[in-house]
Amino acid sequence: MKVDANISADMTKTGRQAAHLESLGYDGLRIAELNHDPFLPLAIAAEHTNKVELLTSVAVAFARNPMSMATLAHDLNAFSQGRMILGLGSQVRPHIERRFSMPWYKAARQMREFIAAMNAIFDCWYDGERLDYIGEYYEHTLMPATFTPENLDFGRPRINLSATGPLMTKVAAEVADGMIMHPFSSEKYIREVTLPAIEAGLAVSGRTLNEFQLDYAPIIATGANEEAISQAIEVARDRIAFYGSTEAYRPVLEIHGWGDLQTELNFLNKRQQKEEMARLVDDEVLNTIALIGTPTEVINSMKQRFGDVISRTGFSVPSLPDSDHADLIAQLKQGG
Repeated sequence: MKVDANISADMTKTGRQAAHLESLGYDGLRIAELNHDPFLPLAIAAEHTNKVELLTSVAVAFARNPMSMATLAHDLNAFSQGRMILGLGSQVRPHIERRFSMPWYKAARQMREFIAAMNAIFDCWYDGERLDYIGEYYEHTLMPATFTPENLDFGRPRINLSATGPLMTKVAAEVADGMIMHPFSSEKYIREVTLPAIEAGLAVSGRTLNEFQLDYAPIIATGANEEAISQAIEVARDRIAFYGSTEAYRPVLEIHGWGDLQTELNFLNKRQQKEEMARLVDDEVLNTIALIGTPTEVINSMKQRFGDVISRTGFSVPSLPDSDHADLIAQLKQGG
């Protein structure tokens, strides 16, 4: 199992932080696209590291087009000498249309085309094929030599797709190199919904699960001492309440018979009643969705629940001494 750490989008700190995290034994450094561009910090991280993989987790696909995204991914992959993994996500319709002013179609079909178009662009750049991609939403048919990247020695970037529902999950297994599961999930949902959808998609692409990277960084509540763990539990409860209020994640609750909880959380969220939302997340829900306990207990729980399924995860314990942190990372790596 590969283990990643999150890095800061503050580019005045990224280089030092990346070098330090690599020294602890992490396999990858990941960054989400929130209030900053995720690609610029990864370029700085690449310059200050030698071995760790560099991941967007995730970049918003529909805020860009396949050609611009392919160019970004290629440049970072070439600069890092083959260490780039492009994690893509769809975001949600209001953000795509109202924040980015970009078109939103049918998300799963649009994403299948987006990645298929990127792969066609990569086929042109890396294999010399003629670019002739014509889809329902994207069309790429012009690639003069002047605009073709020349630094191709490290091959095409890998693409992992973020997915929760079965439609997008199947798309990931059809056209991507791996899948990033949303933290708001559970062992039951993964085994009964996610894995069957992955198997269906892999059948289409003619691959097996061994050829597909499954990345899952669950919600974790841990810490260096009991006080830190207690505080982390309340943070986890808040996160579960927030995600649980969203219609897109209702199936995760429904598979446990908690569908009505989503309705209640949504009602409270619209009224900004955050404390009341957290109180609805009882210990059964908390322990089903999150991993809770000392760092060693969390690692053992992760291995027990997901060790035979996932091949990549994220893990860190704030305020832990470096030597202890490095030991925990090594322990988790042995889990899958």
